[in-house]
Amino acid sequence: MTSTTDTVIGPASPRGGPATHPVRRFVVTGLVSTLLAVVVTTFAAALARAVGVDFEVPDGGETIPLSGIAVVTGFFSLVGVVIAAALRRWSTRPGERFLWTAVTLTAVSLVPPFLVGTDPATVAALVALHLVAAIVMIPSLVRSLRGPDR
Repeated sequence: MTSTTDTVIGPASPRGGPATHPVRRFVVTGLVSTLLAVVVTTFAAALARAVGVDFEVPDGGETIPLSGIAVVTGFFSLVGVVIAAALRRWSTRPGERFLWTAVTLTAVSLVPPFLVGTDPATVAALVALHLVAAIVMIPSLVRSLRGPDR
């Protein structure tokens, strides 16, 4: 019986294994968080639709499709990752700056559902979906920005 031991050359991570490139870890965290936000908000929208929320926009009477909710969530989640990446690169306190920026942008995003003139159930559902996406994205990106490799 032969035994071999792998030797890692280079810096080790705090957990004892080979170091993971911090930028790669940040990007993976952002992409996984985006995917999770898309899945969770789409599922929540499907649940809302199942209990009777129509997601109808008064201008033209069109209904927001679940795919539209998924695409918009994905797009703006990726915008958040880009903002976090910029702050990671150019800020001395990226976690704090991103937290304040993301909370402010989330608060601003809660206004449009009230302005389109749709029914209260749709307004409540849209606001809830914005908050769900924020709850998924903001903490994971803040943690990533405050990580030990920063």
